[in-house]
Amino acid sequence: MARLEVIEKFHGISFPGHLHNKDSMQFALKFPFQDTDVLIVSYPKSGTTWMQEIVGLITNRGDPHLIQTVPNWTRAPWLEQYYAAAVLEASSITPRVVTTHLHHHLLAPALHGSKAKVIYVSRNPKDVAVSFYHYHKMANFLPGPGTFPEFLNQFLKGTLCFGSWFDHVKEWSSQTATMSNMLHVTYEEMWLDIRGTIKRISSFLQRPLVEDEINNCVKHSSFSSMKDNKMVNHTTIPPEIIDHSKSSFMRKGTIGDWKNMFTEEQNQHFQNVFKSKMQNCPLEFVWEVQDEGEKLS
Repeated sequence: MARLEVIEKFHGISFPGHLHNKDSMQFALKFPFQDTDVLIVSYPKSGTTWMQEIVGLITNRGDPHLIQTVPNWTRAPWLEQYYAAAVLEASSITPRVVTTHLHHHLLAPALHGSKAKVIYVSRNPKDVAVSFYHYHKMANFLPGPGTFPEFLNQFLKGTLCFGSWFDHVKEWSSQTATMSNMLHVTYEEMWLDIRGTIKRISSFLQRPLVEDEINNCVKHSSFSSMKDNKMVNHTTIPPEIIDHSKSSFMRKGTIGDWKNMFTEEQNQHFQNVFKSKMQNCPLEFVWEVQDEGEKLS
């Protein structure tokens, strides 16, 4: 299924046709969630892969065998992508872990009444925009990003593939007040305190870990481990689909990289749009850190 130039429009949101079609989207919207399922939800470039690694390690008590031998799109497939139905049917992995970039209003009917555990991952949107821009340069199934100012304007308008970051975050994060089976974790929390975050997630998943198991989870979910893991670093994907000469999928893994891209004028414009669109949203974001010393080991 090449379709590298195809863009699928679904409920007013654009999706890359290389990975999505009308049937796969309908499959996601009608997906029969099981109460034992774990659903990882995020807007692209918000820490999705990182969370897939952490969940895979927690459910296997720190044993890295699964995450080092099975591609992340097989062990935690995106529901809305065309291969998901076949992968899930063939899989014997338990608990069943699935992933999605869909907005809440699209998936809400399927989740209604389910006890599936939902982990929502968010990241400060300036870093999301920069990371997504670099990903557009290497992913040949996404439209060319143009210049960074052009791309940033599209991001702020919500016209990129996967829709508006603002709508996505507001829709999903607003559910934490009413969904007892939902946990909201930020990229910045994972970066600043990976050990504490792993403990929090393992508690939510009702998978308590002993100290050695936590240590292994920390070790094998580090940025350097993921960057070297061919099951997640996209190096097994053909260059006509993912061009690693343009960028690296595991690029920097930091907080505040936006400062290397944004001009003062762009930052001010972003702040204005952010303030307008997020005025009724209580979420707070970590935009930068002073040094690596702020990390908790």
